[in-house]
Amino acid sequence: MLKPGPRNLITDIAGLKVGNAEDHQLKSGTTVLVGDKPFVAAVNVMGGAPGTRDTDLLAPDKLVQEVDALVLSGGSVFGLDAPSGVTDGLRAMGRGFSMGGALLPVVPGAILFDITNGGDKSWQENPYRALGRRALEAAEVEFLLGTHGAGTGATTADMKGGLGSASLVLPGGLTVGALVGVNPVGSVTVAGGPHFWAAPFEFDGEFGNRGMATLHDPTLPPITKLNPSARTSTTIAIVATDAILTQAQATRMAIAAQDGMARAIVPSHTPFDGDLVFAVATGEKPLGDPVADPLLLGHAAGICLARAIARAVYLAEAAAQDKLPTWQQKFG
Repeated sequence: MLKPGPRNLITDIAGLKVGNAEDHQLKSGTTVLVGDKPFVAAVNVMGGAPGTRDTDLLAPDKLVQEVDALVLSGGSVFGLDAPSGVTDGLRAMGRGFSMGGALLPVVPGAILFDITNGGDKSWQENPYRALGRRALEAAEVEFLLGTHGAGTGATTADMKGGLGSASLVLPGGLTVGALVGVNPVGSVTVAGGPHFWAAPFEFDGEFGNRGMATLHDPTLPPITKLNPSARTSTTIAIVATDAILTQAQATRMAIAAQDGMARAIVPSHTPFDGDLVFAVATGEKPLGDPVADPLLLGHAAGICLARAIARAVYLAEAAAQDKLPTWQQKFG
């Protein structure tokens, strides 16, 4: 039987911490996942408009097999500087790959587009490097969801997005978790109503316990008209486990987790989204069954990601100059 971990956060995986930093005037922010030690990481990209840093090195055939941290950030191309601040901070902590006496922290990252969300973007100096450093320094096992970190300025088709997380403990004792910045072209609820697409996977009322809706319910408004020309898009995520995985196995977990995104966002993986999933394996526990357990890890990662997406929107908070309402304002 699957059940959420004690925090229902990705940090239910021992050794992982998450830090958020945000600027509410900017209406943007950054989220960092860091481990007590380097961890195996992989990536899968399915959106048509990704923005990434150092993701090529995560392919199974590349030299680098472990990284020091992963970054999810707002800011579009400017947010790609957030990993630089994390790299600076890790080096100051004595973290990084040692080569020739130099420390080289490895920090891949991905960004979402929140530039046109109503925040003040008139900076003279790119703020995301500092946000990355602040997020690293704030990393803890407990962290806030909703309008925080990379989810601060996130939006969906018809309401505010946000930062989400969820976890599951598998019958054999392995733990799986997800962390996500939700900012898609598509919608996370059915026909603009209160019912989440992810409803079949909900545990313990974690996103309102509204249950499932039918598309033909006459009490619901028509499906929201998509506006991809706004380009306010991309959902970026991390799924993680405490299992011992190769980078190839972690890649398969990232691929499987994309199913969770498709279950929770309609439509997903569009030409206007940079939808991406990182996968992390901390390597603390062996697989009980080398055939069945990787399958179950991928399945659980998809469920966690779908739930984390719904939680991000459910927990979003209203703020000044918002262009869209929160779920709570519409249905709470």
